[in-house]
Amino acid sequence: MRMTRQPYSGQRMPRKYSITLLLMLILIPAALLILVPYLWMLTTSLKVRGTTGLPPYLIPNVFEFANYLKAWKAAPFLRYYLNTGFVAVVLIFARILLGSLAAYAFAFLRFPAKNILFLLFLGTMMIPFQATIIPSYLIIRDLDWFNTYQALIVPRMIDAFSIFLLRQAFISVPRDYLDAAHLDGCSHWQSLWRIVVPLSRSTVVTMALFTFLFSWNDFLWPLLVANSEQMRTIQVGLQIFAGRYQTEWTYMMAGTVTATLIPVIFFIIAQRSFISGMTRSGLKG
Repeated sequence: MRMTRQPYSGQRMPRKYSITLLLMLILIPAALLILVPYLWMLTTSLKVRGTTGLPPYLIPNVFEFANYLKAWKAAPFLRYYLNTGFVAVVLIFARILLGSLAAYAFAFLRFPAKNILFLLFLGTMMIPFQATIIPSYLIIRDLDWFNTYQALIVPRMIDAFSIFLLRQAFISVPRDYLDAAHLDGCSHWQSLWRIVVPLSRSTVVTMALFTFLFSWNDFLWPLLVANSEQMRTIQVGLQIFAGRYQTEWTYMMAGTVTATLIPVIFFIIAQRSFISGMTRSGLKG
């Protein structure tokens, strides 16, 4: 039996290790740059009240876990959480429903000026929210929707990015599946919800995650249209710790830590589908 000699790969291994080391030298400082503010927020929430103005220190000498209880009792935060969660869930289902219908039409249906309409939809992504906030505010005023869920939900039920993200995933679905479904008597509605959406599940989860984070972190619009105590969202509710002359940073950071837990948990659960959805849609972070 003749033995074949393997080529010497001693030059490849050091090169591989050097690239890995270089990536670690870049990524570790970047990760610390991202994590340190969150660590500072957590430690500040555990400091003794009135000590945040002292020379900066990261690890508290005394851990005041009572700050979380005091922050929770300072305002009806349970109501704020329920309002924010309800608005986020309704927006997720609304954007999945309406966004899927529009994305299906742009991906598979034929109608006049389809590409022009799609470009117009994409063009709205370049218009900042601040440019449309005054007409939106006037519409809410004329409808007498102040301090209602309609004001928080209806203007945000659909956006161009959701349509674009879903459309990019839908066009990757083989057209043969739809042709076979139509031959079996399926309508466009049935094809959408029985074939296209299930095959694009990861992108739908990605879009739901974007919508949840957007709704959970939204501040300006809820501040304008829902500023009563019963209709405040969590981000608006945190402002009760910001006074005119002084800000209770320990209590605000305690409330902020609790406010970030749910988005972090949601992202951890959906991160696999999120990465797969971004890959399928052709987007890169």
